[in-house]
Amino acid sequence: MKNIDTAFRHVRSFTLVVIAACTLISGYALYQSSQSVSRMQSKIYILANGKALEAYAAERKDNIPVEARDHVRTFHHYFFTLSPDDKVIRENVGKALYLADESAKQAYDNLKENGFYAGMISGNISQSIRVDSVSVDIDHYPYRFRCYASQQIVRPISVTTRSLITEGALRNVARSDNNPHGFLIERWQTIENREVKTENRR
Repeated sequence: MKNIDTAFRHVRSFTLVVIAACTLISGYALYQSSQSVSRMQSKIYILANGKALEAYAAERKDNIPVEARDHVRTFHHYFFTLSPDDKVIRENVGKALYLADESAKQAYDNLKENGFYAGMISGNISQSIRVDSVSVDIDHYPYRFRCYASQQIVRPISVTTRSLITEGALRNVARSDNNPHGFLIERWQTIENREVKTENRR
């Protein structure tokens, strides 16, 4: 009987230890699972050029400077990247006009009325732009910006480089496929557009 009682106490102690260990392990597993789910909910993966890239979720205010600069770069890329093809010009300018208000449309209309685009097509002239920097003041809304860029105009016999400085303001709007950053450029104007150099093509 004494051996049975001792064995029972040992079995009971062992069982309590096993139960306590299982409880601790289960609690730790639940905690780690919860933390893992939280971490996974804060990031997503996107597919770009066949590569999976990790993206982290964040408040929009954390990304305003980055998104604002990219919005300005994208607008200038579409507005100033031109080929001697009427369809390409209309497509690029059309994409740019989704990102800005009537100030950009007015600039486009003025260039069109002055025969700028017709001259590019008839002269087989192409134009590209390189945005050097964009400064954005996010301390005041709407956000004022200034864009510094270089234009390259390629003619059949020469290549002209021009310095371009523009400025305007950014207003928040709803995001869409045509405007993924959710900004609209307002009061856009050209501050400087001067020739830097012209080189003959060989």
